[in-house]
Parts: sequence; C-alpha cells; structure tokens
Amino acid sequence: MAVTDETDAEPASARVDPTGVDPTGDPLLRTRFALPRRPATFLRRPRLVRHLDQALRTPLTVVDGSAGAGKTLLVADWAAGLREPVAWLTGDTADQAPGIFWAYLLEALRAAGIPVAAEVGCPAEAGRVDPRTLTRLAADLERRDHTTVVVLDEFDRVTSPEIARQLQFVLHHAGPGLRLLLVTRTEPLLPLHRYRVSGEMTEIRGAELAFTPGEAGPLLSRHGLHLPDDAVQALVERTRGWAAGLRLWALAAQREPDPGTYAQQFEANHSTMADFLLAEVLDRQPPATQDLLLRISVLDRFRPDLVNALTGRTDAESVLASLHRDNAFVHYLGDSWYSLHPLFAEILRAHLRARRPGLEPELRGRAARRLRRSGALWDALVQGAEADDWEFTARAVVDDLALGRLFTGLRSEELSALFARMGPEVTGPAPDLVRAARDLGRCDLARGLTHLRDAGEKLARDGGAAAPAQLGFALLEALAARLTGSPARAERAAEQAGLLRGRIPAGLLDAHPELTALLLTHLGSARLWDGRFDEARAALSAVAGQPGGAVMALPRWEALGHLALIHYLDGWPGRAEHKALAAAGQAERHSLPRRSGAGLGPLVLAAVHVERDELDEAQALLDDEAVSRPAAEDPVVRAGRAVVRGRLLLARGDTRAALAAADAPVTADVGSPWAQEQSALLASAAHLAQGQPELARKDVERVAHHRAPCAVQAARVRLAEGRADEALGLLDGLREDARYGPAVAVRAALVRAQAAQVTGDHTAVGRLVTRALLDGRRERLRRPFAEAGPWLRPLLCTGRLRDLAGGWLVPGQVPHRPAGPAAAAPAPDLVVEDLSAREREVLHRLADMLSTEEIAADLHVSVNTVKTHLKSIYRKLGVGRRAEAVRRARDKELL
Repeated sequence: MAVTDETDAEPASARVDPTGVDPTGDPLLRTRFALPRRPATFLRRPRLVRHLDQALRTPLTVVDGSAGAGKTLLVADWAAGLREPVAWLTGDTADQAPGIFWAYLLEALRAAGIPVAAEVGCPAEAGRVDPRTLTRLAADLERRDHTTVVVLDEFDRVTSPEIARQLQFVLHHAGPGLRLLLVTRTEPLLPLHRYRVSGEMTEIRGAELAFTPGEAGPLLSRHGLHLPDDAVQALVERTRGWAAGLRLWALAAQREPDPGTYAQQFEANHSTMADFLLAEVLDRQPPATQDLLLRISVLDRFRPDLVNALTGRTDAESVLASLHRDNAFVHYLGDSWYSLHPLFAEILRAHLRARRPGLEPELRGRAARRLRRSGALWDALVQGAEADDWEFTARAVVDDLALGRLFTGLRSEELSALFARMGPEVTGPAPDLVRAARDLGRCDLARGLTHLRDAGEKLARDGGAAAPAQLGFALLEALAARLTGSPARAERAAEQAGLLRGRIPAGLLDAHPELTALLLTHLGSARLWDGRFDEARAALSAVAGQPGGAVMALPRWEALGHLALIHYLDGWPGRAEHKALAAAGQAERHSLPRRSGAGLGPLVLAAVHVERDELDEAQALLDDEAVSRPAAEDPVVRAGRAVVRGRLLLARGDTRAALAAADAPVTADVGSPWAQEQSALLASAAHLAQGQPELARKDVERVAHHRAPCAVQAARVRLAEGRADEALGLLDGLREDARYGPAVAVRAALVRAQAAQVTGDHTAVGRLVTRALLDGRRERLRRPFAEAGPWLRPLLCTGRLRDLAGGWLVPGQVPHRPAGPAAAAPAPDLVVEDLSAREREVLHRLADMLSTEEIAADLHVSVNTVKTHLKSIYRKLGVGRRAEAVRRARDKELL
C-alpha cells in the first residue's frame, strides 16, 4: 500500500458526506433550522422592520435584548418576508464544541436551500474544525453573485471564544457574500467595536425593541382588548414596553370582566409574568447574585457602593455591569446609577418578603441613611417612608432645608403625597412642621395653623433646637401670615429668619434658594396687603429677578403676579400686562401644580382688558381662572378678584352686581388700605352710574385722602353734584407723583376738562382732552373715556380731537385727512377697534398658518384663551373665518 503524505491529503472533513448527523453521530435536530411560527396576535412594527432592512447593507447585525423582548419573532417575521432564502439556526448550550456548531450551521444553509460547495465538507470531530473548512466556506460565500443571509437565534447560548473567532474569520473573508444576524440576550464575543467604528454593523437594542403606546394599543386589540389611550399609556409605563409583559398581561386580562380596571390593579407577582421572569432571569443567576437582586429590589435606583452596603459585598460594580450587559433587567441610568425593571423589582420584592420576612424594612432604613449621606435626599425620603421610619424622614426634610420643596419643584406633589401616609402617632417638631407645610400649602388654615402652633411650642421647649428647624418654622410663619392677612406676623418671621441665616451650615442655603425666595414672596404679599407698595415691590422684585430652575418657578410666578397687581393699582396697565404675561410664561414653562390655582396673573390681565374696554377678553380670562381656582386663597387674591369682577360688571352696565362685588367681604386679621380703597371706588362709580351722587360721595369720602385714584373719583362725584370748584380743588391738592400712571392721569385730565367745560373755559377743555387722548392712546385706555359721560362724545368728533381718537377709540371714526390729491382716494375701511398687543401676536401666527393648539403653545397660553382672542379679532375685523381675517388684516396693513 502506498503511503500518502498528510500534507497532500484531503482533510478528513472533506471526505464526510452530510448524513443528517453531527460529528458524534447524533442526529441533527431539524427544528433548530425552522423559522419560529408567529402567533395570530403578532404585530408587525414597521419602524423595526425598516431598521432591520439595513441588515442587508452591513455585514453584521445584532438584535440584543432581554428575555421576552420580542427579538426572535421580530427577526423571524422580517426574514419570512425576504425574497432570498434565509439560513436560520437556533442556538443551543451543546454548541460549545466547534465541530458541532459548524455542522449545524452548514446544515442550516442546506436546509434553507442554499447550496454549499462539496469541497467545504463537514466537520468530522466534535471538538475541532479544520481551518480549511472555514476558508473554503468563506471563499464559497464570497464568490457568489447573491448575498447569503444567516440568522443565529439565541446566540447568547454560544459562549465559546473559539467559535466566536471562527465566525469572525468567515464573516470577514466572505465579504459582501454573507450577512450575519445575531439574536441574543447578551453582547456577543465578536469584536463589535471594530464594526461600530467602520459603520459595518446594524444594532437594535432593548430600548428600541420596547413597545410604544402607539404600538401597544393595536397589539392589545389583536387580543380582543380595547383600552382607552390613558390606560394603554399607563400599562406601557409599568411594563416599560416589554413585549412579553404586554402579551402575558393581555392573556390574563382576557379572563377579566373589566380589563380597564385590571390594568390598574393587577399584581405582577401573582401572574404568569412572575413565573416567566423567575425562570428566565432570576433562576439563571448564581445564588449569590440572586441574593443581591432580592436585596436591591427595595431600591428605585442604586449605585455600586449602596449595593455593597446592603449586601456586604465588595464586587457590586462588576456584578451590576455584567447583569446590565446580559440584559438581566438591570438598566444603566448613567453616572454609575442603575435600576431594575419595575415589574422585575415588584416580583423580587414579593419573593424577598416571602423568603426573608422583616428584612425589607431593615434594608430600606439602611439605604435611607446611606442615600442621605451621599446627597440623594429624594431617594432617602422614599426609602425612609417605605420603611415607616417617619421620624427620620421628616427630620431629613427639615434638617436639610428641604421644607420648601413641599411647595415648589418638580417633585412637590410627590413629596406632599409621600407624607400623606404619616400617621398621627408620629410626633415631634419635624413631623409637625411637615404637616403644617402640607396643610398650609393647600390653604387648609385650621389644620395648618394647629400643626404650626404645636411645632412652635415643641421648638420653644427645646432650647437647643437646630437652626434649620427654626428657619423652617419661620418660613411657615411667613406663609401663615400671608394667608391670614397679618403683616406684623410676616415681619417678625422675616426678622427671625434673618437672625438664623448665620447659624445655617455653609452651602446649605445655597443648595435651597427656594426657601429664601418663598419667604420673600410671603413677606412681599403681606406687605402688599398692608398697602406698603414700595416695600412689597422690593421683596418681590428680589424673587422675580432670581435665576434658578423648577424649584424657583412657584415663587417667581407668584412674585411676578403680585408685581403685576401693584402696577395695575398704580395705574400702569402696560407694565401690569407685561408682568402678568411673564407670570403666565413661568407657569406654562414649569407646569406648576394645579393646587397653586391660576394666581394673580389672569386677574390682572382681565383688569387690563377692562381698562381697554375689551370686555369679552376679560370675561374669558375670569372664566378660565374660575376653573383652576383652589378651595382657599390668600386675601390679596380674593380682594383682587372682587375688584376685577366688579369692574367688569360695572363696565357691562350691571351696577347692582357691581355693588354686590364691592361689598363682598375678604376675611383677614387686619384690613387692607388698597382693598378698602378699591371697594369704595367701585361702589362710588356704581352709584354714580345709577345717578345717585350723594351715595357715591359717601362711598368715596371715607378713602378720598388715601391716594390719587380716590381723589380723582371724589372730584368726579363733586362735578356730578354741580360743584366744579370743589372738584378742581381736590385735583389741585394732588401732588405730582411719578408712581401713578396713565390710567390715573387720563381720568384726572378728563375730570378737569369737564370742569373747564362747565366754567366755559373751552381752550382748557381742548388742551385737557388732547392730553387725555395722547396718554390714553399709548395704553389703549378706552374705559376712562366711556366713563366720562355724554358731554365728551361731540368733542371727539371735531378737529384735532377727532384725529387723536380716530381708529382706536370712537367706533367707525377715522382720522381727518387733509384736502388735496391724497384726499381724492377713499379712506380705507379702518378697524372699528384697535387690536390688542396679544391679538396682534395671535394674528401674526394665524398668518403663518399655525393651528390653534400651536398658537397656544407658542404663546404659553391655553387653547381657550387663543379661541377668545380669535373671536375678538374676527369681531374687530368684521370677518367670520381665518382666511378672511388674514386677508382683511393685510388690506389694512396690520400684517
């Protein structure tokens, strides 16, 4: 027999014909080559299919997600829709032997109808593959005129580095002839970084695999479940869009009489989800890792140092990174923070309670103290509350100067709700301060003041009480003073807070700017109630001008609203409007909690509209404000509302209702000079409109000495009684004061003009009405002219006064045009009334083809407010539709 040199001989694998067995002689399991069957409820998601289509353009595609993420069905559905055949192989733990793995892969190609050159052969040994087999396979794939698509499902079961290197060799040398898709729970051992850098890899990760609400609705419909959008949204949030979770929930809900209610009440630990997650995730981990997962299930989020503290381990960083990499329902949040999938955490907590009763509160208590020391106060409070350690939780809020966060910030409502579970058996200064803050924040004065008094008594008994607790008490004292209308109490609280600032640890006040801002806002409001406008303005301006994020939103919003009211009361409607709009923008931008109500801003805007005789707009604002009005408010807001509502009723001619508004009581510890003044002015104006100057005089005389607006109204009354000299005497007694704006100046000028007409000084009449028109036109103040009476109307139709009034004051009247060539052309049909500044803003956006909702978002107002503006624009332009309004506005050169 001739001896053959092994180097010249054909490899053993080349002499093995495929016989349907692996190198060990066991039959090849053909079910591993079949595309998984899609159930009738399967939902194709076009966005993912489009992404998978990129797999035909890149050598490698990785679909990497957790158990039940829908990876396999997604790829199987996509593969079934391709024109070219797809070789499918489902991984198995037995595939760690290279010979067995490649025997299965070669058979997968043949099973899909993809011919394999005879020279490639099959592996003859389980533990190895002849390199020439792989070289010939790569060359065979590379020289084909079409692309071969290979899908390796459950590739996470293949853990052999040798197989990974061999697969990388074939993929690299097959070139465009091979497109490889790996469906896996863990990151494969291939050098993915190279493919990422070169742009030769398509990736679909867990976040992209998650169902969106728009996809979850149709999926549930395929199970015969039709839920409202908000219920679908809530279900997606709870499951994080996890495909298996949605499907398992749907199967369970089909047996429920009310799926909508079940969506809110189902317990994951008592469902098939628990069986799935325990079998597919928890039971696959080593016992030590299972214990770690059970312990950290009490945490909403965690870092390695915290996990080590709860488990007694030192390797949490590597364990967490591995769990995240393996898609074991551990999510990386950034900055070393992790979290568990909420359903997984819920199930783990149930098992922790069953396996280790009593351990959960201990773990939460330890976590709370560790989190507080690390500066994660919110997480510490959540853990303290879950551990029912209310003394620690309340003390943490107070000692960390976070009491103001119960009022303002992104989590103010969550924080308030968290302490709603604190029972009455928990006692001490800190719990009482928290209770007082919650109740006063909701304007529940009876309960809030009781808790505040209890806290004060306990702090007084504790002579060495910490400065943060005393400062928190001063903050709540200032709020109580504001709500009860007690300026002196607010001043005492502010003085006490100032003395305490030096005793607060360095940096703590800087970390909580909202506390100082809230205190100044309460102080400013109390001063405003007391009629000390300059002092109120100083405190409020310090808050309105402060930078800061969401925690500063509430005090800035309130400060701007109060400043707007001061401007209005001083007769500056334009300035008031500017501040009120800034307040509205603040509320819209930061989505302030509903318990805050609408605030002063809308009331001031409505008052400005009344001054401009834009009564429909004012009514719309008052209607909107009424919807969001809280059950109780401070006296400044209540008095402000009474004033505006009364002014609007008077402008509409309902004098009886206006008088009722003027008499509406506002409960407070002390009376407010300006509230009394405004009430008297309103009653006087209503009685004057009824033709009862005697009653009007009685109303105004009790406040005539207060401020300029009162003196002007008193002069109007004297004039109505036929005492022109006394009227002029009252006005002459007014000292010039730059505080009072055009709303006061216009009324004073008109009273003087009427008195001059009575005395026959027509030159003075023209001069004074001219001054009133010039001052009024800048602010579009129509109401003072409407209040002046019938003597004024004929004057506004003559000469220069007609020019000054035309186009904005007198309906249908146009400015006088000089004779000459220009006069030959007909005067344009002017707008009956000027558009307000906000109406012009709406009109410009209307011309830009923005929808009502888009205009509302752009201007930071409600959709109803925009609709009100649109109605007013249509009325003023004499049109009925959007297109007509834009066309008419362009004709009138308003655009």
